[in-house]
Amino acid sequence: MTGSKREQAMVQVDTAETGQGGADIPRDAGSGTWRGGLRRAILIGSRPGPWKRGPVLAALALLLGLVMLLHAKIPNRVGNLGSLVETFLPWFGLFVPVLLAGALWRRSAAAVAALLLPVMVWLNLFGGLLGDKSHPGGDLTLASHNVGADNPDPAGTARALAASGADVLALQELTRQDRGIYEKELANAYPHHTVQGTVGLWSKLPLADTKPVDIMMDAGPLAATKPADVTMEYNRALRTTVATGHGPLAVYVAHLGSARVNPRAGFWTAHRDRNAQALGEAIAAERNERVVLLGDLNGTMDDRAFDGITSRLRSAQDAAGAGFGFSWPAKFPVARIDEILVKGVRPESSRVLPATGSDHRPVAAAISW
Repeated sequence: MTGSKREQAMVQVDTAETGQGGADIPRDAGSGTWRGGLRRAILIGSRPGPWKRGPVLAALALLLGLVMLLHAKIPNRVGNLGSLVETFLPWFGLFVPVLLAGALWRRSAAAVAALLLPVMVWLNLFGGLLGDKSHPGGDLTLASHNVGADNPDPAGTARALAASGADVLALQELTRQDRGIYEKELANAYPHHTVQGTVGLWSKLPLADTKPVDIMMDAGPLAATKPADVTMEYNRALRTTVATGHGPLAVYVAHLGSARVNPRAGFWTAHRDRNAQALGEAIAAERNERVVLLGDLNGTMDDRAFDGITSRLRSAQDAAGAGFGFSWPAKFPVARIDEILVKGVRPESSRVLPATGSDHRPVAAAISW
C-alpha cells in the first residue's frame, strides 16, 4: 500500500470512531458502538428468562396446591390447624388470581405453570358446586334455622319461616322467653311441634317417638350427677319420627358446640368435636333407613371432625344445590355451618333463605323418595 492510500485508510477509521464524516456513530459505549452492543448482550444474557423468573411465586403456587391436596394430612396437634384449614378450604381458591397477577407482572412462565396444580385441585374439590344441580318438585320440603338468642324480632322471624312453605321446620337456639312467641306464630302453619331444651321441630305432618339426644354437652365425672330437668334446660339435640305418605322419616335436630379462634388455643373446637362424635354414634345406631339431620353444626362438612356424620349422611347442598350455600354470618356469609344432611331419600333442591333477625341465615331443601 502506498503512503497516500495508507493515510486515507487511517483517516477513514479515525472519522468512523469520532463520529465525523459519513458514519455518524457516537463513541459512548452504551449508545450503539460495538462496546455498547457487547454490554447490552451481557446484560440481556444475565437476566433470568421467563422460566427462571418468579421462583418465590412458583414455590407459593405449589405450596397452595399441596395444602389443598393434602389438607387431610395436616395435623391437628398444634392449634387444631388441620380443621381450621378445612373449615375455610373453599376460600383458598382466592389465592390463585392473586398469584396469577404476580406471575403475569413478573412475566414468570414457571409461576404460571405452577398455578395449574392449585387450580386443578380446587376444581376437583369444589368445581361440582359451581353449577346448579337443583330439580323442581319434591315430596317434602325441609328448613332449618338458628334463630339466634339475641334475635330482636322473633315474631318476624317466625312469620318469614312459615312463609317459606317448609313442611318440616327445625329451630335452634330457642330461649325460654322467645319459645312462646315461636309457638304462637307457627301454630297455624304447623299443627305438630316439639321442643327439647333449646332445639325444636315444627311439622305439618304428625310426629312420634320424640326424645332428646345426648350429645355429651357435659363431660367429666360430675356430668351424670346432674338431674334430668337441669340438663334438659340446655339440651341441644332431639330425634323424632315424621309420619309421611311414603313411610316414617327419622329426623334429628342438633345445635353443636361453638368453635372459637384464639391466640392460645388456636382453633378451639373441643366441645363441638365431642358433640359431633356423640351425634355420629346416635345416627349410626338409627334403625330407620330414611334419616334427615337438620341443624347448626358449627362447622363445615369439609372438617374431619364430622367424618362420623358425613360417612353416613350426605349434604343436600352438595347433591342438589347451587353454589356453596354459605349461611353464616348472615350479613356476609363465609361458611356453611347450617346443614341439611340426608340418607335414604333423594335431594331435589337446596337453597339459602333470606336473612332474618338472626346472625345465621335459614337453609332449606326439598327431598323425594
